[in-house]
Amino acid sequence: MDWLDVVTNPGNVISAVTAVLVFVAVLTLVTQFRDRSNLESRLKSVANRREELRRRSRETLAGRSASLRQTDDGLYKRVVDRLQLSRLLEDSNLTDKLAQAGFRGPSAVSTFYFFRLITPFVLATAAAIYIFFINNFGLPPMNRVAAVVAAFVAGYYAPNLYVSNIAAKRRESIIRVFPDALDLLLICVESGMSIEAALQKVGQEVGGTSIELAEELSLLTAELSYLPERRMAYEGLARRTNHPGVKAVVTAMIQAERYGTPLGTALRVMAKENRELRLSAAEKKAAALPAQLTVPMIIFFLPVLFIVILGPAIMKVQDVMAHK
Repeated sequence: MDWLDVVTNPGNVISAVTAVLVFVAVLTLVTQFRDRSNLESRLKSVANRREELRRRSRETLAGRSASLRQTDDGLYKRVVDRLQLSRLLEDSNLTDKLAQAGFRGPSAVSTFYFFRLITPFVLATAAAIYIFFINNFGLPPMNRVAAVVAAFVAGYYAPNLYVSNIAAKRRESIIRVFPDALDLLLICVESGMSIEAALQKVGQEVGGTSIELAEELSLLTAELSYLPERRMAYEGLARRTNHPGVKAVVTAMIQAERYGTPLGTALRVMAKENRELRLSAAEKKAAALPAQLTVPMIIFFLPVLFIVILGPAIMKVQDVMAHK
């Protein structure tokens, strides 16, 4: 079949992979330019969350049994409830993991369980179609079955891997700007601003550098205003970031509010410690750089260097041999 020859042609496969890589590279560059435009939408979602907390708080004060939890009645939720996926694929830390990746609310949990159900079957079906009907790579039947099973297992762990990667990138973006945000927060607090106003101001200032940190600070401001205990809001920030530096700052802020110690002093100490953590992380990366550059230098630099050094000598020897 002509289409089968086109699909299995190594040149076409290499061209397709190259096109996908180029598309991913262009998409990455475009995403960097769109981060600023996403700030307004992210802050708008936080504002909607603040209004939801305000409305629920008013309903609770009015004597009606209302919960701060949102409801989810979508397709994913119905599938999860009908198949009881939350019991079969139960993960006690799933909510915290999704929050660390920026996915909040019950709809995120339902979506995760839904894709964790269908992704293994999708990948296994795609692998079976390709290996058994398009290109078997000369493999015996048992190896083909093993490849399909491996695709099924990879599909089961793919949603977890995706969430973990998103959470790691989000944490890195937050920690990169967090020491500077602490310095700004210290200046605002020492100037006489309340902690809520200071957090809101800092969130607006750091939005151009880290949308994720601006979102977290805005959400912390909303939770400080409407949650029953302020400690819960600080602990929520620590769970969503899952970083030792942020957890230390949260602990210091909780103790400062509980025992009445000056908040400015605690913030100054925490800002210094976070700057030292960032500096030590940069030094660690710099120390690992020579070892990481060894293989690229051997592959790319040394052959070119040998050509430049030995090329003229080889050409001269060839000329001498030709004259003889």
